[in-house]
Amino acid sequence: MPAKKNESKKRLLLCINATLKKKAKDIIVLNVKELSSFTDYMLICSGATERQVQAISAAIQEFLKKAGIRPLGVEGEANGQWILLDYADVVISVFQESLRAFYDIENLWDAPRMNIDENAIEIKSLSKAMT
Repeated sequence: MPAKKNESKKRLLLCINATLKKKAKDIIVLNVKELSSFTDYMLICSGATERQVQAISAAIQEFLKKAGIRPLGVEGEANGQWILLDYADVVISVFQESLRAFYDIENLWDAPRMNIDENAIEIKSLSKAMT
């Protein structure tokens, strides 16, 4: 079990750092392990335009592909308003800012959360709330 836990954390860090490289805004991670049967972590972030949302999604996929990890599914890539990337233990939602405010999915979960400094260049470790 510890190996899977470490893999999940490693995958989550890769996703976070990919979002930072593409200047994603309002990056939040939810630890939903105790609340969800389908994933351990939810990463939610925003882009200002459809193009930026698509670039953030592409960067995440590229980073993880280099690590030999492919998504189970990708939804919404064509329109670039809300892209969902499913990596089993990490599910990522990349929203266009206005749509994110409308759905407000991060507040549907009463879960431990980690706010990521969007001005950071790289995150090397997760907060205790993510363990």
